[in-house]
Amino acid sequence: MSTHQLAALARTAEPRLMLRRFLALDAAVTGANALAYLALSGPLGRCLGAGPGLLLALGAFLAVYAGCVGLLAARSRPPALAVRAVVEANLAWAAVSFAALALWLTPTTAGAVWTVLQALVVAAFALLQHGALRQDQGSSV
Repeated sequence: MSTHQLAALARTAEPRLMLRRFLALDAAVTGANALAYLALSGPLGRCLGAGPGLLLALGAFLAVYAGCVGLLAARSRPPALAVRAVVEANLAWAAVSFAALALWLTPTTAGAVWTVLQALVVAAFALLQHGALRQDQGSSV
């Protein structure tokens, strides 16, 4: 993704702020997903074709993950190693989502669509964060 495209999405041309905004957006979306899974595991489980226990576990994990990403976004200089870990975790989440859908989940149609959409969103966060990190490292050299 080009510098111009990243800047347009982040609404800033400053690489570090761009990176922090993409991390913050990831934390907010992940946190909202976590809260939904925690608060509505029963109804969402029926809608998605997933057990409420699975959604509660995912919700707890996502809440912790969102908090960590949020703390990283709040830093004035997010460490590159930590950002790379977030990028890799996001890519792993997307890959595992597709694998789970193909190998062991038996969701409803809504659940299958949800699994694909959330995997694509998480992969997009990884790409945006990676691009912004590269821009930030290029500007600080």
